[in-house]
Amino acid sequence: MLLRLPHPGRGRRSGPRRHFGRGREQHGDPGVRRLLGRRTAVIRLRGVHKAFGEKAVLKGFDLAVPRGGTVALIGASGAGKSVVLKHIVGLLAADQGSVSVDGREVAELDQEALYALRRRVGYVFQFAALFDSMTLAHNVEMGLRRIPGLSRRDIRRRAAECLELVDLGGLGDRYPAEISGGQRKRAGIARAIATRPRYLLYDEPTTGLDPVTTTVIGRLILRLREEIGATGLVVTHDLGTAYEVADSMAFLHDGRVRAHGAPGEIRISADPVVRSFIEGAPELMETIA
Repeated sequence: MLLRLPHPGRGRRSGPRRHFGRGREQHGDPGVRRLLGRRTAVIRLRGVHKAFGEKAVLKGFDLAVPRGGTVALIGASGAGKSVVLKHIVGLLAADQGSVSVDGREVAELDQEALYALRRRVGYVFQFAALFDSMTLAHNVEMGLRRIPGLSRRDIRRRAAECLELVDLGGLGDRYPAEISGGQRKRAGIARAIATRPRYLLYDEPTTGLDPVTTTVIGRLILRLREEIGATGLVVTHDLGTAYEVADSMAFLHDGRVRAHGAPGEIRISADPVVRSFIEGAPELMETIA
């Protein structure tokens, strides 16, 4: 049984409440409405534009992540998928448009509220981003040390539980250089779930892994959804992983979401750009975009 932790974000809410119809946010984009179904959008990006110098990356990007769901954001490398994640946690600010989590605009949060938001989010970095000089256990403990009221014993116990949950039990005293790439990915996931987040953001969780380890990570993402109940957003260009872990998908192309739908709908999409991505024909994507 997992150690109970004070859940980030519970209790009295500061700042204005926002109401969206009858307890559910409304949206004009029919693709987004279909993706949401009857569920509440807890992460929402609307009309987001972001440029770096003269390079426009997001050009009116829209996305809704429903409570309890797992959305896979797919697209070619360099399309801006990781940029989307950085907007959600306030590491980047949109040049134009709206980014909200739990009904609150990320751009309007003060430092205290932004820190509270980040405590509700578990972020799995593309290459795990473990500290090489720390053991796996110490890496997992980092976020726990900032939670008031947790004793050292509780922190060590929780870290051990999280490592066990990702099948790394007994390896807490190892250093990142002493384990495989797949194990490092799983250690990064253990760190992300240690604070019992409401939301899990996965940035290319299977990049650089062999097919067997990729399957292991995909199954782990599914198992964590069942055991933790966190809402998930998985950024990936790996279609196999996206089909396996997501209950809905969004295809990012040329700065916008080109297609939404269930994995089965995306798989049989008649959109020529979507088809070219699925079939691995990038030159076709460029000519018909």
